[in-house]
Amino acid sequence: MQDVSTLVAQAREGRPRAVARLISLVEGASPQLREVMAALAPLTGGAYVVGLTGSPGVGKSTSTSALVTAYRKQGKRVGVLAVDPSSPFSGGALLGDRVRMSDHASDPGVYIRSMATRGHLGGLAWAAPQAIRVLDAAGCDVILVETVGVGQSEVEIASQADTSVVLLAPGMGDGIQAAKAGILEIGDVYVVNKADRDGADATARELNHMLGLGESRGPGDWRPPIVKTVAARSEGVDEVVEALEKHRAWMEERGVLAERRRARAAREVETIAVTALRERIGDLHGDRRLSALAERIVAGELDPYRAADELVEGLTRS
Repeated sequence: MQDVSTLVAQAREGRPRAVARLISLVEGASPQLREVMAALAPLTGGAYVVGLTGSPGVGKSTSTSALVTAYRKQGKRVGVLAVDPSSPFSGGALLGDRVRMSDHASDPGVYIRSMATRGHLGGLAWAAPQAIRVLDAAGCDVILVETVGVGQSEVEIASQADTSVVLLAPGMGDGIQAAKAGILEIGDVYVVNKADRDGADATARELNHMLGLGESRGPGDWRPPIVKTVAARSEGVDEVVEALEKHRAWMEERGVLAERRRARAAREVETIAVTALRERIGDLHGDRRLSALAERIVAGELDPYRAADELVEGLTRS
């Protein structure tokens, strides 16, 4: 058992090993997880969480690395959660953070962590919300959450970030059409990366047209900007940071940021509660209560919905 208060104090001092151990406790669903979250709760709320998502090959890792550089020039501490596909053998991340962002590996003002999805859909790891809390409590000013390469329906990042950045690139086939049903509905800022390629202007125009077909916006509503970048050369990255700061200021002015964070906290509580309930139901396999309900259903005395209600009522009373 590790001393949680010591780890939290060391994380606040910016010690990467302490941050790593705290996130490992989160990922491993340690028995100390409740103690960790209780210790972190008063220390969170200061970080600006930016999610980066897009189809495979659009340059998410390169863009994330370029944003880290831009924020570090401003003197801000940056945390990066790079969510990777899981190895089918070890369950760990298939790609490594040090490989893709080695330029920042020795910077004490940057903390980078790869997290495996471990089968969780939506482009994120299941432990991402708690890992974000760890980085927030550790004093990161900005937390960049890079999802795995996602498709049109895997848009969970929108529920975890203050601002969602959707990346596209020219030459990706019918990329916008493939993404429009889901991923194009979540962006606060859109980035057309690899803008030095043929078709970048056409991609930006098509994207602008498709965004214009969306729901009408009233005076003062946020209109997502479209920024063209060549992240590999850091071109256009400052414009992305400027767009992010404008969106943050807009949210703060209208109370949108606080509302998003309340909604995020509510979802987190709901997820924890549902998970706990599911575990308790799983413990009932072979339990007489569940067997008795099943017998009544088979006998036609009870329908499955009423049986489920009775089971939930029994669990909440016990």
